[in-house]
Amino acid sequence: MPAEGSDLVMSARAELVTTEDPYFRGIDADASLPHWMTVRPLSSTSPGGPHIVDLAGGRGWLIHTFMRRHADPQIVVTEASWA
Repeated sequence: MPAEGSDLVMSARAELVTTEDPYFRGIDADASLPHWMTVRPLSSTSPGGPHIVDLAGGRGWLIHTFMRRHADPQIVVTEASWA
């Protein structure tokens, strides 16, 4: 992955870890995220499951799952792509 894509993936991951609602429930739930990333559930029937993050207007994406833990929440990225 080129440096530009890798930097965006790492920045997106940092945003996801610190977001107020990691399940992105409701309308405009990702409004607090940077303009270059949008988040939505991978499947509308599973809003608590995997989510997809579109990066830089569709130039890349990553699929992640949020795992709630008491000590610290965890974002597990299962796929990352950059075109």
